[in-house]
Amino acid sequence: MKIDDENEDFLFFQEMAGVQKLNDNNQVVYLKNPQKPVRIAQETLQQPENPLTLGFLEVIDCAEPLEYKHDGVQQGVLDKLRNGKYPLEASLNLLRKPVETCRQELFSFFLQARAQNLRTLLVVHGRGRHEQSHANIVRSYIAKWLKQLDDVQAFSVAQGKDGGAGACYIALKKSAAARQENWERHAKRSR
Repeated sequence: MKIDDENEDFLFFQEMAGVQKLNDNNQVVYLKNPQKPVRIAQETLQQPENPLTLGFLEVIDCAEPLEYKHDGVQQGVLDKLRNGKYPLEASLNLLRKPVETCRQELFSFFLQARAQNLRTLLVVHGRGRHEQSHANIVRSYIAKWLKQLDDVQAFSVAQGKDGGAGACYIALKKSAAARQENWERHAKRSR
């Protein structure tokens, strides 16, 4: 049965009878694809004692880039991190915040990243022009605190597009579940 243009128009308008025109508001909102919500166990919600200390601080010179790798971590991991080759999964902005607030927010951010099995993070701390500037003090504390967290594999100064000397990339160790899943996936290949 052939439908002519007049019948086709009639059918179209019949189907569109209940449809209303949208506003002429030209605002476009782009939403990120929502990931599956991660269920956090009840014991995770009660934060453990914050191990990050505020004691003695060795202030790092502004010209010295932040860089660290845990014992046993290959140099290639640090090189890829420094060059921004790992996809960033979360970021934390600590610009112009008091040191104590930075300490608390960094630890909370770390706990959330662990709960969601994130591996590569970005922390924006700012860049001071002289050694005793607030941004350089926070930057020096960040370097100290990240070394105090066992799950931090490495950290490095960020690329310019992500904040340059005013930010750092952090690579976290795989969770036990991720290591097991990785082992199972690669064990199947070797059979």
